Parts: sequence; C-alpha cells; structure tokens
Amino acid sequence: MMNWHLGTMGYGYKDWVGVFYPHHARPNNYLLYYSKIFDSVEMDTTFYGIPSPDRVRSWSNQTPDNFIFCPKTPREITHEGEIDENIDKMHEFIEAVRHFGGRLGAILMQFPPRFTIAHLDALATFLRGLPGDVQFAAEFRHNSWDMDEVRALLRETGVCWVSAEYIVLPQVLHITADFAYIRFLGKHGQFERKNRIQRDVNPILKRWWTSLQLVLDDLHTVYGFFNNDFSGHSPSTCNSFKNLIGLPAREPDIPVQGKLF
Repeated sequence: MMNWHLGTMGYGYKDWVGVFYPHHARPNNYLLYYSKIFDSVEMDTTFYGIPSPDRVRSWSNQTPDNFIFCPKTPREITHEGEIDENIDKMHEFIEAVRHFGGRLGAILMQFPPRFTIAHLDALATFLRGLPGDVQFAAEFRHNSWDMDEVRALLRETGVCWVSAEYIVLPQVLHITADFAYIRFLGKHGQFERKNRIQRDVNPILKRWWTSLQLVLDDLHTVYGFFNNDFSGHSPSTCNSFKNLIGLPAREPDIPVQGKLF
C-alpha cells in the first residue's frame, strides 16, 4: 500500500491564526493543532541550526504516533564550506534528529544555486558517507546537475532526487529511490498575506498527479510539501491535492468569534 505523507513547509505562521489555527492559538501550540489536520511536516527550523535532542523530543511529543517529520539539513552543512568536509557535522545532525524515533521521515538536503556539477566528486564522497538506515532527499538548484552520472550516484546511494515546482527548476518528476519527494514552491514574497488561496494552482496539481500515477508501482512512499508562496495558503492547497488524489482531507474547525457588543 502506498504511504502518503503530505503537509506544509513549516507551520509557524501568524497569518494562519483564525483561518487554520484557532483565534486563541499561541506559537508554542501551533504544532499541536497542525498535527490534528496533517500527518507530516517539512521542518524549516532545522535549516538554521542543529537542534538539541531535547528539542527534537519536545516536537515529537506534541504529535500523534503516526506523525512524520522531514527535517531540513542545516545550512552550515549544505551552504557553508565544502560538502565533503561537513560529513562529521552531518552525522551530528542525523544523531540529533534520530530522537524523532519512528516519526523521522526523509531528511531534506537543499543545496544552493551556486552548488554546481563541479562539486560532483565532493557530493559523492558526502553521500557515500551517509548511514543506510535513514532516508535522504537532495534538492539541486542548478541545472548543471541534470546528468546521468548524477542519477547513477543517487541510485547507488539510495538518495531521492527532489522534484520541485519552482521557477528556476525544471518541473520534472525525478525517481532515483523507492520513494518520491515533491516540493511545491513559488516565487518568494509574491503574496503579502498567507491566509487564503490567491492563485489557481489546480492545473499544476493535476499535472503532477498525472506524472505520479505513471511511477506509483515503483514507490512505497510519496512525500509532498507545500509552501505559502505557491498559492497563498499552503494548508488549503495541500487539502486540494489530497482531494485530487482521493485521500481524505481534514479541514480545521475554527469557531466564529462572536461580537462583544
């Protein structure tokens, strides 16, 4: 049976209060409310530093047993220095997020646009040094990576090539592992508020679903995460995609605030 883990990129958005979170929600209980609607999240917080084991356990303890976290690799690993020199740091990060236990999904490695095919040998050293009992997904933001040698390396190491709906990347479904990882991005900052759908993305969602149906027999899991910049409100878009592919979608129950006078 196919395992679907669909959610949003992050969950700590004040614009969601009153439309996705209850009016009284506070940042320290956003995750609690979020996990009642979706069963997975891409953790952007970890991009800014390796979390402590206690913090990882705290996130985990706020969610149901079936909830899945996909943490983003810290930028000090993917964006600073040479990637093959950051293996020890990567192992430190992996050991930290292992405290998610059974709630740990794929670890996202998002590389910057300046990371080009010229770094292939360093990347190969890095990927071959990763543990085999954790899922990893690599996102390249430079078109020079579109080579058979890269596909072969990812297949050898079991790393998923991230597929992305993004303005600077080819909208192609990459399959290099037994799971898929899709990121629905958009032009950064195009929406002033992130509290409602402001762009019709249904044709785009249908296109991705058509491509996915051709490869589902080769996969056991699909991760899919939506950014607010994609449509204006990622929770609504995630539920639209769930409806499209025939999965049950839960809507938040937000009581209407009564008037005081």
